[in-house]
Amino acid sequence: MKKLKRSARLVEMTQYLLTRPHTLISLTAFADRYQSAKSSISEDLAIIKEVFEEEGLGELNTLAGAAGGVKYTPKMSKAEALMNMNHICRQLEQPERVLPGGYLYMTDMLGMPGLLADVGRMFATAFAAADVDVIMTVETKGIPLAYATAACLNLPVVIVRRDNKVTEGSAVSINYVSGSNKRIQTMSLARRALKEQARVLIIDDFMKAGGTIQGMMDLLFEFNAKVAGVGVFVESGELGTEERLLEDYVSLAKLTAVDLKTKHTTIVPGNYFD
Repeated sequence: MKKLKRSARLVEMTQYLLTRPHTLISLTAFADRYQSAKSSISEDLAIIKEVFEEEGLGELNTLAGAAGGVKYTPKMSKAEALMNMNHICRQLEQPERVLPGGYLYMTDMLGMPGLLADVGRMFATAFAAADVDVIMTVETKGIPLAYATAACLNLPVVIVRRDNKVTEGSAVSINYVSGSNKRIQTMSLARRALKEQARVLIIDDFMKAGGTIQGMMDLLFEFNAKVAGVGVFVESGELGTEERLLEDYVSLAKLTAVDLKTKHTTIVPGNYFD
């Protein structure tokens, strides 16, 4: 790369960091990239760090030593997250979104890049301290949320299938009981998709009783993997706590009331904001 003026270098360096979250980048790499002295690079990084923290864009952590460098951790302040989530809740409360069984139509919203980017940063903030190797979700609506979260954590995504695909190779399949309708269903995961002892963050779009997520947990047991956390975009608050199969999870929104006759719903920020 050609030598840049400082203003241009700051812009390019910021973009470089934003697209490489949770990646340790050495000062030498930056110095070589921009043909600048390490002292100048350190001054630039101090400016970027200050702006990131003041604007709530995340943290820029410095690791000293020969093997050190800087690492960008995307984060969103609770105040900004709550403001964004309140806006999302108003969108989810639209009467035409109510589906039979008390579910919500969310497919269109899960295709909005801006919304996904915000939700991904919220989950990445909630699980920033967790030791995670991979993001897991079940097809299909959880996939955009999983990838948005993975983009902020710089982690791979593993997708659990409802049935085994020939293109997946050999797979592990289990039966699980849906927590809401008590039906026995099947899910499978290719044997090559997950390493043993992997620490997995489960992301799902909607949770009633938690049967699907419990099924994914049971599937992880077959791989000798561990659950590092569970994130849910919207949870249903209509069930009593005794009916909930999960206790330890993070939800961003909560469906507290739904009237199938009037199509009126009440959705509030989830337990992440408690």
